[in-house]
Amino acid sequence: MKNLLDFFVKHSSWFVFTVYVVMSCVLLFRDNPYQQSVYLTSANGVTATVYEAFSAVTSYFNLKDINRDLQERNALLEHELVELRMELDNTRLLLPDTVALPVSSRQFDFVVAHVISNSIAQPNNYITINRGSADGVKPEQGVVDQNGVVGIVNVVGTHSARIISLLNPHMRLSCKMRGSDYFGSLVWDGKDPSTAVLEELPKHMLYDVGDTIVTSGYSAVFPEGLIVGTVQERAHNVNDNFLSLKVKLTTNFSQLSTVRVITNNMADELRALRRGENGEDTTAVDNGKKGGKP
Repeated sequence: MKNLLDFFVKHSSWFVFTVYVVMSCVLLFRDNPYQQSVYLTSANGVTATVYEAFSAVTSYFNLKDINRDLQERNALLEHELVELRMELDNTRLLLPDTVALPVSSRQFDFVVAHVISNSIAQPNNYITINRGSADGVKPEQGVVDQNGVVGIVNVVGTHSARIISLLNPHMRLSCKMRGSDYFGSLVWDGKDPSTAVLEELPKHMLYDVGDTIVTSGYSAVFPEGLIVGTVQERAHNVNDNFLSLKVKLTTNFSQLSTVRVITNNMADELRALRRGENGEDTTAVDNGKKGGKP
C-alpha cells in the first residue's frame, strides 16, 4: 500500500496534468460546434478503422463456413441448371405438340465434401474427401467443383472416399464440344496437370481454339453439359482415322478444396437397361476403367 501511495505522490504532477487535459477537451468539444464536429469525424474514422480490422480478422476465421455455404448454393444452382436442361429437352421433343410433360422427378442430388488429400504429380493420381457411405456417397459417382469435372468416386468408406482423379490415365471421360453432337474420350496423357487429350473424334469435325468441351451425358455418372475445359490445340494423332484435341482443363487440381459428389437417382435403372440391351454393363467410360469406349 505504501508503495502505491509513493507512486501516486511521485507522479502526481502527471495525474493533475491528465485531469486538466481531459477537462479542457470536454469543455472545448462540448461548447464549440466546429471542434465538436471535428472530434466526431475523427472518432468515427478511428472507430471505423478498428471495426474494419476486427471484421477482417473474424472474416478470415469464418472463411471455411462461408466457403461451405457458397458450395451448397452452387450445388443447388447446378441442380436447377441440370433440371432446366432436362425440361428444355422435353419441351423440344414435344414441339409442335401442345401437351406438356409433368415436371420431372429430382434425378440429380449433390453432396458437398472437403478434399483432405490430393496428388497431381503421380502417374496415377487420386483424391480423398471427408464424406463416405454414411453421407450417401457411393462408388461410380461423379465429382465436380465450382470450375469443372474433378473425377469419379472409386473406393468408399464410412466417413471418407477415394476419387480417381481426372489426372489419371485409367479414367476416360465421355465428352463433346458444346453445341455439337460429336463426342470422344477425354484422357490424361500423364504430362501437364492442367491439360488432357480428347480422343476418337471424327476427323471431319470442325473446331476452333477456345471452344468449350463439356460432358456428353452418355453415362449414368455425369449429367450432360458440365464444363470440362476448352480446346487449346490439335494433338498428335496415334490413329489417323480420328481427330485428337488438346484440352485446357478448367479445374485447377493444385488448389482443390471443396467438391460436390453427384448422385444420379436413376443410375441403377439406366445401368440395368444397358445390361439388358447389350448383355453386359457398358458404362466403362466415366467409371474409371481403362480402355472403355464412349
